Amino acid sequence: MGFGCQRAGRATKNAQHLYLLQPKRQPISCCEGVVRNRLHISNRRYSTTSGSEKSEANDAGNTQTSDALESTSGNDVLKQYRNKSNRRDQVFSAISGDGGIKVTACTARNLINDLIMQHNLTPIPTEALGRTLICGVLMANGIQDEQIVQITMNSDGPIRGIVGMANGKGEVRGYVGTPMLGEMSLSDAVGNGRVQVVKNHPDWPRPYNGITAIRHGDIDRDIGIYLAESEQRSCALAAATSVAGVLCKAAGGYLIEQLPDVDPDVVKIVERNLAKLVELDGGEKLPTNLLLNGVSPLEIAEIALEGLDMQPLQQIEPKLACTCTEGRLIRALRLLPREEVEEILEKEEEISSRCQFCGKTYRLTPDYVRQRLDEANGDPARDDPE
Repeated sequence: MGFGCQRAGRATKNAQHLYLLQPKRQPISCCEGVVRNRLHISNRRYSTTSGSEKSEANDAGNTQTSDALESTSGNDVLKQYRNKSNRRDQVFSAISGDGGIKVTACTARNLINDLIMQHNLTPIPTEALGRTLICGVLMANGIQDEQIVQITMNSDGPIRGIVGMANGKGEVRGYVGTPMLGEMSLSDAVGNGRVQVVKNHPDWPRPYNGITAIRHGDIDRDIGIYLAESEQRSCALAAATSVAGVLCKAAGGYLIEQLPDVDPDVVKIVERNLAKLVELDGGEKLPTNLLLNGVSPLEIAEIALEGLDMQPLQQIEPKLACTCTEGRLIRALRLLPREEVEEILEKEEEISSRCQFCGKTYRLTPDYVRQRLDEANGDPARDDPE
């Protein structure tokens, strides 16, 4: 018994229903009628025709959200984890009192805005890369600082692939094959292909590598399917961004994991709480409406673990961090035969290389490259770059 990758939305081409995935099984609908009814009722408060009606509807939605959180928002022990209006980026994790359910939730609006400027992204590539990095930072929560989770969407769509990396410190980096795309659905931009997840650590003899097929093209649901089928993890995963023009207004997600030997009654409580989370959000891109209304990662965890004696674990700030250096470029040149490098130096006035992750460009003169190669010692395949 358990729950798997879970997403919610209206019954449209780009939205998802509520799904439960069991390891090694296909998605099956769970409580579909109940959730659809709740979504229909909830979505009506966001589907208004006039400014005054919209304001009243949003006020009602905020009141409903506040009422749901009122019983848990007064705990002073949690003061350090509170994040008013999601002003700062945050990854918060907590566990149920019985140790059977772990919840990790994050808000990453500032990070995504930095990403937009760094890669000059349009909305669809922003959504694709944003979801990938959010999933990565959620999956990396709680691992060792040096351990890395890399998610690669090897797809045939016009976005030409997505790469996202995160480590245990919350440092992320990534890129898309096509940073600028016009209007289209995310699934059309991604297309068909494979989800590949690589986990590695400097001390490991070899990395862990898992692959599943891209079935939906909405990133988070495909990664959730990967977790259920490749890693045999029963979890609920959601990640999304809300972008207007060149500005990200909200970005974040959650990962709810079922740990070994959890009580089946606890699972039922979590599933009911997840349905409540869907109802409170009421949108197609869970959980961006909650984040836009100021609901923080702590409060998302409180909703998911309502009635289960939530115990906070940690909080970190996700941030962009690239590992590119001039030393890595020299190392790459050292891996080539010296004759081939000399041939390149004779033809080119300078060696130029641009980092795909951060966009930084390195330009080295032939004389400087020769000097660095002459001074280099050791095996470039084994030495750490400077």
